[in-house]
Amino acid sequence: MMFLMHPYAQKRSCYVYGICLLFMVIGLFSAYFHMTLSFLGQLLDEISILWLLAGGYCIWLPRCYFPAFLGGNRPQFTCLVAITTTVSTFLSFLRPTVNAYALNSIAVHVLYIVFQEYKKTSNKELRHLTEVSVLLWALALSSWISDLFLCSFWQQINFPYMHSIWHVLISITFPYGIVTMALVDAKYEMPDQTLKLRYWPRDTWPVGLPYVEVIGDHKNC
Repeated sequence: MMFLMHPYAQKRSCYVYGICLLFMVIGLFSAYFHMTLSFLGQLLDEISILWLLAGGYCIWLPRCYFPAFLGGNRPQFTCLVAITTTVSTFLSFLRPTVNAYALNSIAVHVLYIVFQEYKKTSNKELRHLTEVSVLLWALALSSWISDLFLCSFWQQINFPYMHSIWHVLISITFPYGIVTMALVDAKYEMPDQTLKLRYWPRDTWPVGLPYVEVIGDHKNC
């Protein structure tokens, strides 16, 4: 995805590479946590997700959703997000049992933004991508909730795999969500650029890795 998004990152922000790296870090920490079931593994897994979400907010949240007192200033918003995320990181050590709920609750705000932008746009590609992203997230969250509250039921029918399904679905949801927010952001931050939604390995395949192709002159980082 870093390779596919390289032209876009050059145009928009080199911090996009950081988001991709954090996504890989989450995979490593999540694997470590589930292999060891250790407290350290849990915190590494959840804190890396927290910082990925924070990075996404800093890069792609449209200025119209910033707190009014910031006046649409992205550097100041980034500082606010960094401070909030740092405080939240330390708080995660105090009540680790609520971390997962807190992380999933952030999705409520993201869904609100996506819904507002969905109503504004007539771009069929963006609307379709948004619908797929929300559907994938809903299926992933349903798997997580089902595993949490119906674990004994799934064990009784010898199908204790709902948490595994959650991981597969949410790992697919993240790239879709990232590209969705990139397209939403481009309307505000890259009005002079034309972005084309593409899928790897082929656009015609029913399932693929989404990315954006920038049509226009290149600008180095």
